[in-house]
Amino acid sequence: MAEFPSKVSTRTSSPAQGAGASVSALRPDLGFVRSSLGALMLLQLVLGLLVWALIADTPYHLYPAYGWVMFVAVFLWLVTIVFFILYLFQLHMKMYMVPWPLVLMIFNVGATVLYITAFITCSAAVELTSLKGTRPYNQRAAASFFSCLVMIAYGVSAFFSFQAWRGVGSNAATSQMAGGYA
Repeated sequence: MAEFPSKVSTRTSSPAQGAGASVSALRPDLGFVRSSLGALMLLQLVLGLLVWALIADTPYHLYPAYGWVMFVAVFLWLVTIVFFILYLFQLHMKMYMVPWPLVLMIFNVGATVLYITAFITCSAAVELTSLKGTRPYNQRAAASFFSCLVMIAYGVSAFFSFQAWRGVGSNAATSQMAGGYA
C-alpha cells in the first residue's frame, strides 16, 4: 500500500484574488474580429445603425410603415450588439450548454426574413411619403438601400451559420479550438 506523504503543501487564496482573475479573463478576442463572422457582425452593426439613424432623422412617426422599419432595425441592431459582445469576449464558451451555432443560425435566418420585410416596406413607402428630391425622400431612399445591404449581410451570415451548425469543413475538435467561428 502507498504511504501517505508526511508533508503536504497547501495554498489558500482570498475572494479578492479570485475576483481579479475572472475580470482579467475578459480580454477581447481580436481573432474573432478578423473572422468572417466578426467582420459580418461589424458590417451588420454599421449598416443597421445607418438604417435606423436615417429613418429616425425624418418624421417617421407619421407613417406606420416606418415604425415597422425602425422596430426591425433597432431591435436587430441591439441583439447583434449582444451577440458581438458574447463572441468578442468569448462569453459563449462559458455558457457551453447553449448550442451557439444553432442559436446564431436561427437568429440570422430570422433577421434576414425581418430585414426582407423591412426593405420591402421601406422601399415601397419612399415615393408615397415624401416628395422627390427633398431631404426626407433622400434619407428614406438611402435607408432603403442600406436595409437591402443589411439584409444581404444577414443572409450571408445565415449561410455561414448554417454551415457552422452542420459542421461543414471542420470537425468537432477544430470547431472547439477555433472558438466556434471560422
